[in-house]
Amino acid sequence: MTDFSDRYLNETADIIAALDRAKIEDLAAGLAQVRDGGGRLFILGVGGSAGHASHAVNDFRKICGFEAYAPTDNVSELTARVNDEGWETVFEEWLKGSRLTGKDAVLVFSVGGGSKEKNISVNIVKALELAKSAGASTFGVLGSDDGFTAQNADVAVVIPPLHPDRRTPHTEGLAAVVWHLLVSHPALKAQETKWESIR
Repeated sequence: MTDFSDRYLNETADIIAALDRAKIEDLAAGLAQVRDGGGRLFILGVGGSAGHASHAVNDFRKICGFEAYAPTDNVSELTARVNDEGWETVFEEWLKGSRLTGKDAVLVFSVGGGSKEKNISVNIVKALELAKSAGASTFGVLGSDDGFTAQNADVAVVIPPLHPDRRTPHTEGLAAVVWHLLVSHPALKAQETKWESIR
């Protein structure tokens, strides 16, 4: 069993070494520009990425002073929209209800990034199409460079799929590393975190 632990952690190190640092810097700069311009941040994700969205909203709000929201945090509205309107439009309609504008940004956490052709995460595709039409900034942290988000976002950080047999766990694990890097980045960080502030 220790062989698997070694293999998994070595894979993680390989992927971290291959991350595009320039793209991460571009993402930090883009997010800071939205925040400093008085815009809001809407974070989208499904499955494990929905959990990431919720956690990241907390961090961007508390650490960065960035007004941020995740539609998956409101289970009542989410399930009502799914029930009445369908899953494919749930994020799009939520963003319409939030009066998304060109000052705002949408950040997607996703393994694949969505695909109309493959009928995967079409809710993310439709949300990004709405964001583009509204003039909002669009960002992604993804595990694929050929999905809709990577191909259409203003800035997309791709977790390199160097080990495709474990693409999902590596993408989701390292997405958390990337957003924690972002909320710690000097361009965005506005507050000390609790344990670091205790001397």
